[in-house]
Amino acid sequence: ISLDIFDERSHPLTREKFPEECFKHDPEHKFIYRFVPTLFSAAQLTDECAIVTLVYLERLLTYAEIDICPTNWKRIVLGAILLASKVWEDQAVWNVDYCQMLKDITVEDMNEMERNFLELLQFNINVPASVYAKYYFDLRSLAEDNNLNFLFAPLSKERAQNLEAISRLCEDQYKDLCRAAMRRSFNVDNFIGIQHSNAILS
Repeated sequence: ISLDIFDERSHPLTREKFPEECFKHDPEHKFIYRFVPTLFSAAQLTDECAIVTLVYLERLLTYAEIDICPTNWKRIVLGAILLASKVWEDQAVWNVDYCQMLKDITVEDMNEMERNFLELLQFNINVPASVYAKYYFDLRSLAEDNNLNFLFAPLSKERAQNLEAISRLCEDQYKDLCRAAMRRSFNVDNFIGIQHSNAILS
């Protein structure tokens, strides 16, 4: 597992060169606001997916004990969106789809980022309805405190049950595929290194 995969200096999202100065200051709200909604719009992701994205973001920061900073925020957010869209959305957005949106990023890079994100989360991608509700109400309070419109609809009981079932199923599938890939790599590669299956990633 490498945290370097999230560093935009090592793994740029674009061929455009940014001055080193850009990586020394926290991004302004307008840059974050341009990046996230652009991805959500291009991938046609739902409002609920944004809440699941936030759950995964906070989980990563806690589990991996890392901080979001100017050099890694875009790739960490992208990894959380990527994972949330696969777990939550009825029509999953694949890594290759994100590569078409971002143009300069490769599928291999996306696969590696997803793999590291999952491992750092310890494959805990389950989002119980109670966790979703907590984030929903926290975001609503934050919006009210800052006089912002809150456009998210409350989570229905049926959608909550679906979220829990889907995230649990995905979590089990990710774990099973990872275990199978590890077994194959130990048998075939004579302990040279653990390789992970791309089947779950593209």
